[in-house]
Amino acid sequence: MESTRNTTDPTPVELKKEDFVSDQPVKWCPGCGSHIILSAIESVFPRIGYKKENFVIVSGIGCSSRFPYYVNTYGFHGIHGRAPAIATGVKLTNPDLSVWVSTGDGDSLAIGGNHFIHVIRRNVDLNIVLFNNQIYGLTKGQFSPTTPKGTVTKTSPDGTIEDSFNVGQLVLGAQGTFFARVIDNMPQFMADVLYLAAQHHGTSVVEILQNCVIFNDKAYEHIAGKETRDDNLLLLTPDEPMIFGKNKNKGIAWKEGKLVVVEIGKDAALEDILVHKPYEDNFYLQMMLCQMMPPEYPMAVGVIRMIKKPTYNDLLNEQILHARETSDIRCMDDLLNSGSVFEIS
Repeated sequence: MESTRNTTDPTPVELKKEDFVSDQPVKWCPGCGSHIILSAIESVFPRIGYKKENFVIVSGIGCSSRFPYYVNTYGFHGIHGRAPAIATGVKLTNPDLSVWVSTGDGDSLAIGGNHFIHVIRRNVDLNIVLFNNQIYGLTKGQFSPTTPKGTVTKTSPDGTIEDSFNVGQLVLGAQGTFFARVIDNMPQFMADVLYLAAQHHGTSVVEILQNCVIFNDKAYEHIAGKETRDDNLLLLTPDEPMIFGKNKNKGIAWKEGKLVVVEIGKDAALEDILVHKPYEDNFYLQMMLCQMMPPEYPMAVGVIRMIKKPTYNDLLNEQILHARETSDIRCMDDLLNSGSVFEIS
């Protein structure tokens, strides 16, 4: 697809992680999971092969939204929840840029909820990195749209009474073409997933389960802690069976119209275990993978959905090129003289 504008040079270049390290002081709390996310991004950008000036990071408001200052690329610190709208404009006018949105569970799913679902629905070719710490960290510990029901916070002293969003369900419900989930204490796994997101043609959403050491510490301990993670995490690998457990003897199978956890060799054979195929448009299976949660199921992490679909960018470019080839209007004078005019006396 020919771009309507070519404002950047896409020629691959060789860069290193150090080339993307900013000279700005990083002001996240010590121990915050955001530091690991930053390191992963700095290691992924050189793998993409673009020049530094061909990257743009757009953010809204929140701890996650300090990100543009901390990566040595172009950036835009927007207003609360509006980063997807700004990023859409950047990408459509500069189609050769690699555009990234850095956002949090409050920024994207509360005040920015409409922008979030519609950029996904449109399948604009950009990458959304969603820091999910299940709390409002920058404003000091209020519950967010992803805070589990019953959680005691500064604004829910008797526990929240709201059902929380499942980010994967929301993305797939908005017709998302790429959704992945990772944990902040798995840096190499995170970097590999972010690289796959960058290669995706369309909107990619990577939810990063991130620990807030100050206001929501150990929120993910049941899946991130060394004692429990093996039995509570399912690491998804394309074209590999869905096997998990400390002894790799558990798996996900399909029985009686639903996903079930089985013990290999006891409840089922290895060939009964489902093989993960994120590139197939199997909406219902992928939605069920998003919904799996301990203690009944392990939580699925990795790329859950990765399908091909025309992007908003491609379809818009098609319309523009068609209009250029077929329209009789070539300039502003043609437009002004193309129809009826009013005479005012």
